[in-house]
Amino acid sequence: MKNKTILIIFTGGTISMAKNIETSKTILKDNKDELLQSISSELSDISLLSIQFSLKPSPAITPEDMFTLAKLTKEQLNNPEIDGIVITHGTDTLEETAYFLDLYLDITKPVVFTGSMRNFSELGFDGLSNLLSSILVAASPESTKRGVVVMMNDEINSAAEVTKSHTLALDTFKSMEFGPIGIVEQENVLYYRQTHYPRVLLSPKYIIPEIEIVKVYSGSSSLILNLLIDSHVKGIVLEALGRGNVPPQMIPGITRAIEKGIPVLITSRCPKGRVLDSYGYEGGGHHLKQLGVIFTNNLSSQKARIKLMLALGMTSDLTKLVQYFK
Repeated sequence: MKNKTILIIFTGGTISMAKNIETSKTILKDNKDELLQSISSELSDISLLSIQFSLKPSPAITPEDMFTLAKLTKEQLNNPEIDGIVITHGTDTLEETAYFLDLYLDITKPVVFTGSMRNFSELGFDGLSNLLSSILVAASPESTKRGVVVMMNDEINSAAEVTKSHTLALDTFKSMEFGPIGIVEQENVLYYRQTHYPRVLLSPKYIIPEIEIVKVYSGSSSLILNLLIDSHVKGIVLEALGRGNVPPQMIPGITRAIEKGIPVLITSRCPKGRVLDSYGYEGGGHHLKQLGVIFTNNLSSQKARIKLMLALGMTSDLTKLVQYFK
């Protein structure tokens, strides 16, 4: 049996950071060689290759970066010598980039995202263990045909389900609704279940990044919606109340957006549960659906935005867009 070859693509983030001695603040550091050297002795039967895609904190990662990374990953997966790919990434937007690739890639080989919550200078730096476990996940035959996954703190989560749930905790990445799909236990990669979401492949030739998220709250008006419409936004994601409801003061703005052909998506600001057209009052889910708002089931607002920017690269037909979110 031949040794597995795993490609590691470094993009930056806290795993590639250390403390500045003078300011004691965390800054970027090109430490990929040190990271690889530190774990190489633990991987006698796995060969490692690496690419430095970028050296950015994750708030600086743009949708265009995600698109370029997705195309690079697809190209590398087509190399028969590569058995799987690990991508290191800052944790703030990791779930968005991972979901972007999950939608874009038609894959059987494993693609695993990882990062760290502590920087290279800190005691208890979790980057090494996360990187090592991610390589084991990418090399495991059990990881094929599972789409893109996120491996942090020895838990394996689906890119479609996972979110960053805590600003500092090492176990911050959680699939709030369904839990992890597997774990890494010492050198063993163990899977418990398949993912909840059916995979939707969206591989456009271009993306439409001009999509904004609006958080809904008591007394929300149409002010921000009208500003976005006048600024020629291409899509709007509403992080709505509860089951997918908004104050009636937002209806004029929503109606105006839809009349102008701007897709309006509904998600919930609740961390668990899906949106549904349950309520028939003004601003309720049923009313919104009659207006032409698109419901997104269990997706978070940030993931709904990612999906819409890819979907709009495929079609601007609102009827077809609805199908992508069913």
